[in-house]
Amino acid sequence: MDETHKSKYSVHPGADKMYYDLRDMYWWHEMKKDIDEYKGIAMDFVTKLHRTSSEHDIIWVIVDRLTKSAHFLPMREDYKMDRLARLYLNEIVARHGVPISIISNRDSRFTSRFWQSMQEALRTRLDMSTTYHHQTDGQSERTIQTLEDMLRACVLDFRGSWDVHLPLVEFSYNNNYHSSVRCASFEALYGRKCRSPIMWAEIKDRLKAAHDRQKSYADKRRKPLEFSVGDYVLLKVSPWKGVVRFGKKRKLAPRFVGPFEIIEKVGHVAY
Repeated sequence: MDETHKSKYSVHPGADKMYYDLRDMYWWHEMKKDIDEYKGIAMDFVTKLHRTSSEHDIIWVIVDRLTKSAHFLPMREDYKMDRLARLYLNEIVARHGVPISIISNRDSRFTSRFWQSMQEALRTRLDMSTTYHHQTDGQSERTIQTLEDMLRACVLDFRGSWDVHLPLVEFSYNNNYHSSVRCASFEALYGRKCRSPIMWAEIKDRLKAAHDRQKSYADKRRKPLEFSVGDYVLLKVSPWKGVVRFGKKRKLAPRFVGPFEIIEKVGHVAY
């Protein structure tokens, strides 16, 4: 199924076409059902961002579960459901077609009767995570972690409102290598590589830095971290509610400051 779906000779076909392409050569029990499950998206929101001059204060994150490509849509917390529906139809359905399924958390927008009725009319199945099984929408959560790191770096380095940088961040995210699909999301989706202007390549470098930081966090959980006199380290900035640091607040404030040189070791993990 993976080869049939993302091959450059197929270029992301619909579920029905994919089924007819495969059935002449392969067959297995509940084959049609498995192919339908292969096409779907995950979605979530990045909330509590500072409001920009365009009145945006939230990002709608929508991820294709197969190719890992994503759309980052700036919006306002108080958008009505009809406006949310238009945004979804214009930015997702018009570009990629109607998904077979949507994985999300139980946000009030996704549990609303309006949203459920619209997806029922589109024949899209809604799969929502439960209180005890948040991993259901883990794809969008991982994407959000990377998005926040990229936006934080862009705002600090390039200045300006976060929504100004969002289109370039989306491009760079989709043009970055994903180990799960063994290529960039753009290439998995369209079957070809994408050229990158220099400025977008700079943002792409920040994405790599964000991935490296996430890897270092995982590595720190596996082994104790020790330093020596003369080493340079970054100090983690603990977020305090209502406190503004470096001219930024909440999620886009820097997580670390420094580097600082270690001049004395006073304990096993104290310097």
